[in-house]
Amino acid sequence: MREPAPVPDEELAARAAAGDHGAFDTLVRRHTARMYRVALRITGSTSEAEDVVQEAWLSAWRALPGFRYESAVSTWLYRVTTNGALRQVRRRKPTVPLDEGDAGVVPGPERHVVSAEQVDTVLRAISELDVGQRIPLILREFEGLTYDEVAEVMEVSVPALRTRLHRARAALLAKLGDNFRPRER
Repeated sequence: MREPAPVPDEELAARAAAGDHGAFDTLVRRHTARMYRVALRITGSTSEAEDVVQEAWLSAWRALPGFRYESAVSTWLYRVTTNGALRQVRRRKPTVPLDEGDAGVVPGPERHVVSAEQVDTVLRAISELDVGQRIPLILREFEGLTYDEVAEVMEVSVPALRTRLHRARAALLAKLGDNFRPRER
């Protein structure tokens, strides 16, 4: 017997907007881990990331009736999360290093490519970047969003996004320095 195909996010959002709590719960289960990873990488704090995600879901629940489906539900949720994380970072002024580790984060594919030590070094370097550079890197490189999706989340054009990503990558490489030069064999 075949499993039924998963219900698309857009259908779940429409049902949730009409008051279907089960549909909203399905969206929460489907997207919370990714939203948390984004919030954690922007804020650098597990407790702040949890607060950001909780607030993002409250905002999403309130805004669902007015959602116009001009973007994918997942892209909209990234935008809500990113905006909440940015508000959190602005409230506290100095950026907190990502020294709490990735506690509670579902390991992403990057952990299988390089050693845990290198991942920690990269994450620390990313956490030291200006938040405007950090966000496109997180969404594109860690979350795998397309250029169009990241541009939509950030509300910029794709060429502007490409410029920001180029600058962010250059700043990251400068921070990493000799730590990531290719080794001679």
